[in-house]
Amino acid sequence: MLFPKRAKWRKQSRGRMKGLDRRGAEVDFGEFGLQALEPGWVTARQIEAARRSLVRYMKRRGKVWIRIFPDKPVTQKAAETRMGKGKGAVDHYVAVVRPGRVLFELSGLPEDHAREALRRASHKLSIKTRFVERYDRIGASGR
Repeated sequence: MLFPKRAKWRKQSRGRMKGLDRRGAEVDFGEFGLQALEPGWVTARQIEAARRSLVRYMKRRGKVWIRIFPDKPVTQKAAETRMGKGKGAVDHYVAVVRPGRVLFELSGLPEDHAREALRRASHKLSIKTRFVERYDRIGASGR
């Protein structure tokens, strides 16, 4: 599973997910992508589950790029613990995703196979997504 090798601080604030993601909003590496439509936290487990479903469906054809990384620690206090006594221990890591962000990209597959692979991967995520194509690819097809 993905998590940072080292961090300057062990625990972080929750933060806010306001606005759209301008960076990382276009398909840059592959031909097809999976774009977020709503804000949310995507856990390292969800990213790994989506990656596995992509790779299994693709059957060693094509290439996958993961465009998000879970670098935010989420803390959790133990069950049935009284309030107070500081912040809980780091439980897992999440990637903060805002609308417009491309989460996964693929290349080397026909469009219908890529669409199905990304559809299966999207079921593993906790946010709504959509299938997107590379910008210059759309222009070339005359749509």
